[in-house]
Amino acid sequence: MLRSAQRAAALVNVLGAEGDDGAEPTADSLAALAAVLREYGETDPLDLSDADVADMRAVAAQLREVFTAPGVDAAATRLNRLLAEGCGPVRLTAHGGGSPWHIHLDSADTAPWAEWFLASSCMALAVLVWDRQRPPGGVCASARCANVYVTGGSGAERRYCSPRCATRERVADHRRAKERRPSQRDQGRKGREENR
Repeated sequence: MLRSAQRAAALVNVLGAEGDDGAEPTADSLAALAAVLREYGETDPLDLSDADVADMRAVAAQLREVFTAPGVDAAATRLNRLLAEGCGPVRLTAHGGGSPWHIHLDSADTAPWAEWFLASSCMALAVLVWDRQRPPGGVCASARCANVYVTGGSGAERRYCSPRCATRERVADHRRAKERRPSQRDQGRKGREENR
């Protein structure tokens, strides 16, 4: 389930990327979406229409609300709403013998992309809430990033979507602190002036 939750976060990020304002998808945005789907096991051909992408963007916005939940109760409430409104009954499928038996919440093996995205993501995020008793993820604390991420199992609470964002923020904090401190040369001048 962790990998499915990570796929959900990656899809929320790519579908809600800056510049994706609901306009028709560009070749670059379709390529980025297809790359995420392939990274998480989907195979070609990935017949994604403009309508599929628009519907998936709407689902991504709904799932972002789960990642932005301020606590476990809010995350569970938001997931319960999405499960009730957009997911079908639990069923087992082997995709006609093409894969091992596994659980699905979408209506059929050939369900539209958005329905699959919502159902599989809700199931994965719900299992994380159930297992960990805390929100399944969060939003990057970097001021320059709005990506969502899945929280790890135990340890310190995560604040950033990636090591890159964490490093960028630490460097920026260090530079701000350095700018606020007077330089050693300025302190030396001040000391000499006080001794006169």
